[in-house]
Amino acid sequence: MRRMTPTFEEARAAFPVLEEVAYLNAGTFGPLSRGTTDAMREAIDRDLRHGRCGASFFQSMFALRQDVRSRLAELVGAVADTIALTTSTTDGCNLVLAGLGLDAGDEIVTTADEHFGLLGALGVSPAQVVVVDPDPDRILAAVTRRTRLIATSQVLWTTGAVLPVRELRERSGVPILVDGAQSAGAIPVDAAGLDFFTISGQKWLCGPDATGALVVSDPDRLRVTAPSYFSQLSYEPDGSFELRDGAVRFEPGWWPPSSLGGLLAALDQRPEWAFGRAAETADRLRERLRRLADVVTPAERSTIVSFRPKGIEPAALVERLLAAGVVVRDVPGRGLVRASVGWWTSDEDIDRLVAGL
Repeated sequence: MRRMTPTFEEARAAFPVLEEVAYLNAGTFGPLSRGTTDAMREAIDRDLRHGRCGASFFQSMFALRQDVRSRLAELVGAVADTIALTTSTTDGCNLVLAGLGLDAGDEIVTTADEHFGLLGALGVSPAQVVVVDPDPDRILAAVTRRTRLIATSQVLWTTGAVLPVRELRERSGVPILVDGAQSAGAIPVDAAGLDFFTISGQKWLCGPDATGALVVSDPDRLRVTAPSYFSQLSYEPDGSFELRDGAVRFEPGWWPPSSLGGLLAALDQRPEWAFGRAAETADRLRERLRRLADVVTPAERSTIVSFRPKGIEPAALVERLLAAGVVVRDVPGRGLVRASVGWWTSDEDIDRLVAGL
């Protein structure tokens, strides 16, 4: 039977925290719904009552893992066999940088507005890291014959600016690693043609902690450097093993059944109108804030709205807003306050933020 499309009020009512606060921090953690937490509790209760053993248990877990891969692939326009389940976008970035086999003669081009989830992986790579402003022309101008990778976010965690990652890949001809922490689930994403794309489950998808994924368009181009049980089809006493097909070979380990069930429930609850509603609400917030603060987020349909407050330090404003029941965050070292607008954000939430300013 076809699922009925919920109204905004019906969909929003699934999140109890929204009854308490104006929750504008999905760029860190999205709100949890009753459906998600119910699915997690049901999975834990099954383990409690029936144990984590037997062929049927493991078969069901492998099937759930494949369901999650398929659903995430559908979300970002990828193929399920190119999806590896991870615990975070940081996991994905580390898997890529370790698996590319770069050396000191290679270069990676990145931007000055990246999160440490990506930067940490770049920092331990032997390649030379070239940092430029997050401007498409500057990124392309930095590409040389030694460039082996462009590594950048699709949506910057600092300002919410959206970078044309597909254009960067096509114009440069260089493989690209896209940090999708602030785009997957927030704005429409098409990962087809992108070499590597990371997904966060606990942010805009409103899933359980420590869930995420990595899209690897061509798994054979990336080495397995930290094998888990999921990496192999068979192995020998000396540790040699036969690789699995597809991106599953890169998966770092087991997800609890509660995480699998919780993320599937979170994906199920996303209404068809999620992207459009979030973008329109972010537009309204940008317009309202322009009268009160210096809004630095471009009008590019991003769901992150960053602004520079007047007459108060960002961290102090964040605390003041929290006391007023409005959850936002500051961006350290940038003098910015960041509001994350989701499809669940109401006009009243925006009113509370504006009133708090």
